[in-house]
Amino acid sequence: MAQFTRIEVAQIMKDSGLVPLFYHEDISVCKAVLKACYDGGARLLEFTSRGDFAHDVFADLIRYAIKELPGMILGVGSVTDSAGASLYMHLGANFIVTPVLREDIANVCNRRKVFWSPGCGSLTEITKAEELGCEIVKLFPGDIYGPQFVRAIKGPQPWTSIMPTGGVSPTEENLTSWFLSGVTCVGMGSQLIAMDSDGQFDYNNIERVIRNTLKIIKKIREINQ
Repeated sequence: MAQFTRIEVAQIMKDSGLVPLFYHEDISVCKAVLKACYDGGARLLEFTSRGDFAHDVFADLIRYAIKELPGMILGVGSVTDSAGASLYMHLGANFIVTPVLREDIANVCNRRKVFWSPGCGSLTEITKAEELGCEIVKLFPGDIYGPQFVRAIKGPQPWTSIMPTGGVSPTEENLTSWFLSGVTCVGMGSQLIAMDSDGQFDYNNIERVIRNTLKIIKKIREINQ
């Protein structure tokens, strides 16, 4: 069962402005990355379900988060059907992110009052998602649409909350372009949690990058209030 309500998840996404994305088949690596994100100040992480037996890894990871990282909100991304969403919610997922808009996923998440965010690429899809109860819409793939698309959407629908994923990097220039366009938060994976030249994760560096990214987002917001 989710430890955080859909309203709490939405609010923390809005407050922090950052949702790191990560998947690895090794639970020890997942725990170390999650701890680095947490120590860097992140309070959300989207575990992208992209490997065989990913649900087993997530089950161990969320137990670790509940026990060792108070206040850390774990959700699951790359969910493609209602069966997958239900499975992860039974394992304790606090939010569900999908690459496409599917009403069956909306229904099972709404039934359990769990936050969900579908990947949308048009105003029609965004409006449909909001009619189905979506609080923050995922713009995917973000690098295809870009900040100008967000500005265009916010014109007729200033109430729409958007989270681009893809095409977001932890630089001040890139983040400024997205947040000035009106996004609520951004999702970042390999641009944020990257391997070094030896194919290993530098957990201290991940912590530094997370902390710096959050500082940049805060600075952008303060300047443009």
